[in-house]
Amino acid sequence: MARQQRGIQTAVEATSLADLLERILDKGIVIAGDIKISLVEVELLTIQIRLVICSVDKAKELGMDWWTTNPAFSPQAPSEELAASLAKIDKRLGRLESAMAAV
Repeated sequence: MARQQRGIQTAVEATSLADLLERILDKGIVIAGDIKISLVEVELLTIQIRLVICSVDKAKELGMDWWTTNPAFSPQAPSEELAASLAKIDKRLGRLESAMAAV
């Protein structure tokens, strides 16, 4: 009788970090957690953490494209309006500092 060799066959698939990152950005990943601090069964603090990691295209597909309407992130943001707004803030801050110095 001839001896047959039986080897253990394993499927090893090597995934590079770049492949893993591409898959995560393509599909998206959500990490969620809640932290609650209570004392004598009285809830003092609740922190809800939601982290979404995905590509810009996936975020737009999900309707999470808040940066397109935010003037600070939009290249079409009117710089004159931002400059005027900053000037108003500077004037108000100056008035508040003057009032505090007088007290």
